[in-house]
Amino acid sequence: MESQNQTLAAEFHLLGLSEDPALQPVLFGLFLSMYLVTVLGNLLIILAVSSDSHLHTPMYFFLSNLSLADIGSTSTVVPKMLVNIQTESKAISYAGCLTQVYFFVVFLCMDNLLLAVMAYDRYVAICHPLHYMVIMNPHLCVLLVLICLLISTVDALVHTLMLLRLSFCKHLEIPHFFCDVTQVLKVACSNTLVNNIVVYLSTTLLGIGPMCGIIFSYVQIVSSILRIPSTGGRYKAFSSCGSHLSVVSLFYGTALGVYLSSAVTDSPRKTAVASVMYALVTPMLNPFIYSLRNKDMKGALRKLTLGTFSIS
Repeated sequence: MESQNQTLAAEFHLLGLSEDPALQPVLFGLFLSMYLVTVLGNLLIILAVSSDSHLHTPMYFFLSNLSLADIGSTSTVVPKMLVNIQTESKAISYAGCLTQVYFFVVFLCMDNLLLAVMAYDRYVAICHPLHYMVIMNPHLCVLLVLICLLISTVDALVHTLMLLRLSFCKHLEIPHFFCDVTQVLKVACSNTLVNNIVVYLSTTLLGIGPMCGIIFSYVQIVSSILRIPSTGGRYKAFSSCGSHLSVVSLFYGTALGVYLSSAVTDSPRKTAVASVMYALVTPMLNPFIYSLRNKDMKGALRKLTLGTFSIS
């Protein structure tokens, strides 16, 4: 009963990226700007895809869902961080922390799985172009997104329920700017062996698994492209994968950077700074990568902005 009371009454303190009072206004302005750019950029991608009939294809359908997941992941983390900076408070309730864990895992896992689905889409488009519309039919596309959502929801639910079984002391300090699963486990009062095993299994299955699928898809894609006789044909085929390959490199590169920083350094603050890359920077850059490298997307965004200005 005592440990249960401790769990229900626990209040976490998110120490953030810096405790220097002089840096707080700078951090507030920086993260507010990044958040607004992320939400606006991804919303423009979603609106452009939905408004332009030329973009009603499987690739852009998955892209709009990826943008939706990016908005969700940043909205889970940034608003609470901005409120804490503005109010000079570091507290987050026990329920609020678990809610943050749940939704961040959902959207991060969705990002990961959608990137694998998009790699499969590119594999079918390049390796089986004549059967592309038959294989990647609307029913399969919707089913793939629903499967990604189901897996992500179950994964997040497992992590959250596993945290519920733990007991926590009062006024616990988390050296991070949001409630990350691994950081929350470090401040638990009870044994976390089972939780850590679940985290490692989840990372292996839902992290390395999709990455291997992406690598396999691109091995087949490169093999097919090399068999194309003309240089122009090879360039056109590979350019259709350029944006996705850039986003994949950014996503896994930043995630690997966070993992290596946590393994090399003993400073949780440095790990938190590295986490900014995959939690905030990657969702912010994704719309720029797709809009700058893709002629169809640039045309759709131009139509959308011109239509908005003409209406106003």
